Amino acid sequence: MRRVYMDANATTPLLPEVMEAMRPYWMEHFGNASSIHQQGQRARAAVDQARATLAELFGCHDAEVVFTSGGTEGDNTALFGLLHPGDHLITTSIEHSAVLAAADRLAHDGVETTLIAPQPNGLIDPMDILRAIRPQTRLISVMLANNETGVVQPVEEIGKIAAQTGVFFHIDAVQGAGKIPIDVNRIGCHVLSISGHKMYAPKGVGAMYVRRGTPLEPIFVGGSHERRRRAGTENVPAIVGLGKAAEIAMHGLESGAMYRLAALRDRLEKGLLAQIPGTGVNGANAGGTVAPRAANTSNIWFDQLEGEALVIALDLKGLAVSGGSACHSGATEPSHVLMAMGLDKNRARASLRFSLMKTATDEDIDYALAVIPAAVSRLRELAPAMADAPDSFVGTAG
Repeated sequence: MRRVYMDANATTPLLPEVMEAMRPYWMEHFGNASSIHQQGQRARAAVDQARATLAELFGCHDAEVVFTSGGTEGDNTALFGLLHPGDHLITTSIEHSAVLAAADRLAHDGVETTLIAPQPNGLIDPMDILRAIRPQTRLISVMLANNETGVVQPVEEIGKIAAQTGVFFHIDAVQGAGKIPIDVNRIGCHVLSISGHKMYAPKGVGAMYVRRGTPLEPIFVGGSHERRRRAGTENVPAIVGLGKAAEIAMHGLESGAMYRLAALRDRLEKGLLAQIPGTGVNGANAGGTVAPRAANTSNIWFDQLEGEALVIALDLKGLAVSGGSACHSGATEPSHVLMAMGLDKNRARASLRFSLMKTATDEDIDYALAVIPAAVSRLRELAPAMADAPDSFVGTAG
């Protein structure tokens, strides 16, 4: 059976070049990057080279790059490291749980949070953020690209507001890194976090940009690693892999690879909407115009069915897609992102995310356009029968 993977926003495989770059640092060059002997200095050189590459990706100085275990740690560090009792946080109702759950935890310490709702197309209005600022506001945290819809937020406008009001600004760029050019100076953020496994590097590694002079308190304490901003022995192979993945991503952005990926995404979208009635794109306004999105991401609703059932049906046909964030797999509640955008529960539950890998081909799109309409039609035919079945035979979909 042919298998096509369209869940890159959940995770991506290692690129072969990334694997090869990492290979020597598991066995041959295994030294601790803090050691002063030859093995340690070889590891330190590899970490420094990766740091320089990430600095190029971010558009910052090498010294402003901090390696982490991934996006969750980066997001948590931004919030726990900058906010104190009595402070005020502004974030949005469509953020990743790494931000929203951290905000909930901080509420117990007396940090108040204002959640800004998006417009129906998923975009945050910067003026809503400006209106929410108060004297106690210390941090604004907004994601670059939404993990479920791909909608790209107006972070440069928000950065100007943060600068004008003297508020720190954090960006969760986990879903944007490698897909959208990043220039932290143009954006005006103080902290930015990414994750390796969303951009063809290993799981368990990430990086942060921390602007010089930002009073970010570490959440890991111990040794003097990462200029005392993140204690713990560096994961050298993973850091090397992240550096190589960042190098490949920058080359792809320069060569226009994202335009090819966006064209494939658009062909999938148009084909599905043309073939299947009762469908639409999450992220479009009333006139049908879609907000700016990451090139690989589409989120489509299919009325009169449960998204989870469609995910399973497509998986049986060899097509891997998602009903939303992988971090909420199995949840019984509909997507908080789609609900915040104004979808009702039925339509939110009937929505699927298609996130293409950078290696996606025309043949992958052809296959998806062949199997999805048939699966939707079959599930819609079964829906009335399932609705009439005895309760003991009807399951619940998440």
